[in-house]
Amino acid sequence: MPVVSYASVSESPPLVAIACNPDSFTCKLILRSKSFSLSLLGREDTAKLGALATTHGGEVTDKLLSAGLAHRKGEKLNVPVIASARATLECSLESSRTLGDHRLLVGRVRAAHSDGTFTDSWDFRRYRPILYTGWKDGMTSYEGPYE
Repeated sequence: MPVVSYASVSESPPLVAIACNPDSFTCKLILRSKSFSLSLLGREDTAKLGALATTHGGEVTDKLLSAGLAHRKGEKLNVPVIASARATLECSLESSRTLGDHRLLVGRVRAAHSDGTFTDSWDFRRYRPILYTGWKDGMTSYEGPYE
């Protein structure tokens, strides 16, 4: 499930938060399994992320594969990890709370992986993140310059 944004909410313990539609198939899976992965994709996967956003998980056998995103099982948790992700966090569900029309899910990071474009910070000369610009304009990527 594409999420518009995520946030680091604690360093100790390492916690991240995402917001999702409580009626979404993926949100229901996360609540049931008590775990999820957060994969950060590069601009080369923008079209695939768009396909992911328009596919309902309950209508296909494998939503990630149907969007063209190969995946594998996480190293520490039984969560899907997107093979082309620039970075991935494997998270166990720490808490869940309804806020307005969305559900805030807080995950405790159990494992973190990067393809080398992230060490202590992002190397934006090598990594072009997908940026959400709203439903009218969709997704894009910042092209630089980076010095």
